[in-house]
Amino acid sequence: MSVVPALAEELGDAARGAEIFVQCSGCHEVGPGAENAIGPHLNGVFGRRAAAFEDYRYSKGLDRAGSDGLVWDLDTLDAYLENPRILVSGTRMSFPGLPDKQDRNDVLAYLRQFSASPQNIPEAVPTARPRDPDLTLEPEILAIQGDPAYGEYLSNECKTCHQASGADEGIPSITNWPAEDFVLAMHAYKRKIRPHPVMQMMAGRLSDEEIAALAAYFEAIE
Repeated sequence: MSVVPALAEELGDAARGAEIFVQCSGCHEVGPGAENAIGPHLNGVFGRRAAAFEDYRYSKGLDRAGSDGLVWDLDTLDAYLENPRILVSGTRMSFPGLPDKQDRNDVLAYLRQFSASPQNIPEAVPTARPRDPDLTLEPEILAIQGDPAYGEYLSNECKTCHQASGADEGIPSITNWPAEDFVLAMHAYKRKIRPHPVMQMMAGRLSDEEIAALAAYFEAIE
């Protein structure tokens, strides 16, 4: 019989989280003897840098996220479980996400049991509850119809790094990127959920309408 750390209990129902985790178990192992499978094992995931295992082949998106400084903590794991596209572009994980906050809390409580000394994780003090990063975009933001012509006008700064041709040489391509994915990513930078400091600064200068315009332009670019 496993003993659930008190702080994990405060975060969610670990026993229920184990039941929900069945949805993840086809790709990820956790617990005694867990190994990398289709996805990396999740023992010790709290406090671990993204794409940390040298013997596992990650997607380009996760490799970049790790290089940008993404660390798996309560906030970033919550974001990833809610909608993987919010946090990492181009991940191979096909899981659509857990929209229910309690479901995510319960899964995180379950996973915490398999990280060393979870009571010592800084984010756990004092209640083990993460601050709410407010990831869910308001429907009216996603509903904004961007103006591709205005997006093209705004795109010059983007094109100093991202190639309009769609070439991917160390910097991810955003050409023909689905508009919703673009909007989700930019708002994640704007809210400092994605860790890249330059992108945080650039996204922070953009209005919701400007982000929508850029999304419309890059989705339709030929």
